[in-house]
Amino acid sequence: MPQAIKFQREHEFKYAKLERLSPLVHRVTARNPSPFTFHGTGTYIVGNLTDGGKVAVIDPGPLLDEHVDVLKRLLEPENVSHILVTHTHTDHSPACRPLKDYWGAKTFGYGPHGSGRTRPEEGAMETDCAGGSGADGLPRSSEEGGSAEKEDEADWDFVPDCRLRDGDLVRGDGWTLECIHTPGHISNHLCFSLKEEKALFSGDHVMGWSTTVIVPPDGDLADYMESLEKLLGRDENIYYPTHGPPIKEDVRGFVRSIMDHRLERERQVLECLGQGCSTIDEMVSIMYKHVDKALHGAAALSVLATITRLVRTGRVKCRDEDESCLKAKYEVALLSVEH
Repeated sequence: MPQAIKFQREHEFKYAKLERLSPLVHRVTARNPSPFTFHGTGTYIVGNLTDGGKVAVIDPGPLLDEHVDVLKRLLEPENVSHILVTHTHTDHSPACRPLKDYWGAKTFGYGPHGSGRTRPEEGAMETDCAGGSGADGLPRSSEEGGSAEKEDEADWDFVPDCRLRDGDLVRGDGWTLECIHTPGHISNHLCFSLKEEKALFSGDHVMGWSTTVIVPPDGDLADYMESLEKLLGRDENIYYPTHGPPIKEDVRGFVRSIMDHRLERERQVLECLGQGCSTIDEMVSIMYKHVDKALHGAAALSVLATITRLVRTGRVKCRDEDESCLKAKYEVALLSVEH
């Protein structure tokens, strides 16, 4: 079995209310619960609200009237200087549009969805190249608490006013946010480190309640593992995911457990290949035999992400032209031995 992750699913919150989490961090939770948003999107407000200083808003959230209206009521235009986005999914960035107009603040993010990838209808790689149901026909929940991404969950309309890169600093009244590029969940994902409190706004990169969904081609497990490794060398001692409760205890140990879990999945895939399995469907039937078959579609996407990394690192070979394909056949790569 994969290495156990100590998930934190107890979450104290109130919808549509301003909640103080620290001297410089407040949260407003949108009423958009689902299998992949947990109880909903947590929009964070960074700055000192008591002295009238300028604040930043991180992940304004979905385009829900109630949520947008609450944020407008809580924050007057003169109070907001920055709108930051961790990534372009519809539960994170669409509310930028009405709030940007209302507050007159600039938006900040890595770039448009896919960081330059084309839309599926314009030639992007299909997840199911055999013409089956593909990602759009799969159940959204997995046994690990995550969900299968669909293309309509991408916010194709968001284009930041200011494009951020790894190491950039965004400053306001009494606060400093360092940008950390963390591709993996999707390619334009950013985390933000609040220097004054050694806190990390981790978006969907690290969450306490669930593993992170990674769906090729824009999701990439190799990138994800490298992005997790990047966090291990940092000094933050609390994480604020966009969904679920803060991670307060041994954040680096928590990150390591996520990495161990992914590595265990790789070991399982290699074991299945060694037993003669060649397709993802065959592997899912073994690796997820104790999971409801209704969730095997979502599990297949997780296995696809794992195999894609194994192919990239030369440990697995795809027999077909497109390794990012649910219906492809795979085999263990034969390593050359020098004499």
